[in-house]
Amino acid sequence: MNMDLNRRQLLQGASLATLMGMPIRNLLAQKGALRTPTADHVILYRLGGGMTHIDTWDPKPGRPTAGPFNPITTSADGIQISEIFPQVARQMKHAALIRSVTSPIAAHGLASYLIQTSYTPNNNVIHPGVGSMAAHERHQLGALPAFVSINGNAQKAGYLGQKCEAYYIGRPGEKDPYLSFPAGISKIRGNKRIEILERMNKRKSNYFGAPEMKNVESSIDDAVALMQSPALKSMEIDNDNPDLQRYGDTDFGRASLLARNLVESGVRFVQVNRGGFDNHGGIEDAMINHGEIMDPALASLIEDLNVRGMLDRTMVVMVSEFGRTPRVNTNAGRDHWSRVFSVFFAGGGVKPGTVVGASDIDGMYPDSRPVKPQDIPATICHALGADWTKTVITPQERPFKLTQEGSDPVFELFA
Repeated sequence: MNMDLNRRQLLQGASLATLMGMPIRNLLAQKGALRTPTADHVILYRLGGGMTHIDTWDPKPGRPTAGPFNPITTSADGIQISEIFPQVARQMKHAALIRSVTSPIAAHGLASYLIQTSYTPNNNVIHPGVGSMAAHERHQLGALPAFVSINGNAQKAGYLGQKCEAYYIGRPGEKDPYLSFPAGISKIRGNKRIEILERMNKRKSNYFGAPEMKNVESSIDDAVALMQSPALKSMEIDNDNPDLQRYGDTDFGRASLLARNLVESGVRFVQVNRGGFDNHGGIEDAMINHGEIMDPALASLIEDLNVRGMLDRTMVVMVSEFGRTPRVNTNAGRDHWSRVFSVFFAGGGVKPGTVVGASDIDGMYPDSRPVKPQDIPATICHALGADWTKTVITPQERPFKLTQEGSDPVFELFA
């Protein structure tokens, strides 16, 4: 089927839409929604604190800003990364980098909000994060939630509603105590309690009619469906799982292995959270520790997705809210720096071995193809086949673009 509408078809459709009471702008929005996705799933690593770009994805050998780590060659021709990622270096033939993200915002909260939602904070509205956008635009597959956040909370769904909130996993791979009946409560007895609770909530919901009551009702329905689903087993990791040794028996390693299992089971969007990158002092020791934990997990994930035939349809993204100062400070650390930083991509239609943009010789400013933080959510939406310019009407009848006006996908990333 040809997804593009020519002028004649558009006019014919517009006439029919007008007769049916559908505004022409809605028809145009439908055209924008008819996109061919390059990815069915996304695994987003959100690294809180501002990860240094020079000590990871954009080394500057021989320059005064180079820092303590040497660059190493990778399996992608012409691309070097930091020596703290030797296993990831072998997987770079599947990956791509943006080295020219630039922003005027170097405050943690504001910058983190911007790169997750494409918006700056507004006291009157909560903008949804990109994971919630994915849950809103791509239908749920099976009983598992469309959006799962591991090792930390994701940005709220805001006006997209309860159905688009992330399911939170605090201890990756362990059985969720809230999705089973307490000890001593049989399945029959537990189900009876759930039936009573459902009746009570529906009576209150029908009586009060409040959106909050509907949200509670939706949450309970989803939880019950998940409790009764065989797919729930994919959220658990046995301690003797041989893959755990490759990924690393750490929270980050477990989360990465769990992310693999979840997308295999149909979860649309998995967010893995890791903090500890606000390294104003002692950055060398901090990044050695980060590398030891992150390198085997990220490399094993990409390798496994590729071997299992899922990498082509699963986009892996690693992003932080900003970078860190090119020059090391007097405390052997780096401070906040948003003028240029990097984002890592792999799979999901990304052209392997691609580098978009460049920082200058010392990693201080973009040298070519500047990319805005708000372009990252738009790029992910594009990969999922979602119209990033789509207008969403909030419960307060306010129109908002799915991503902020002026957010643009980085099309050069895609094959």
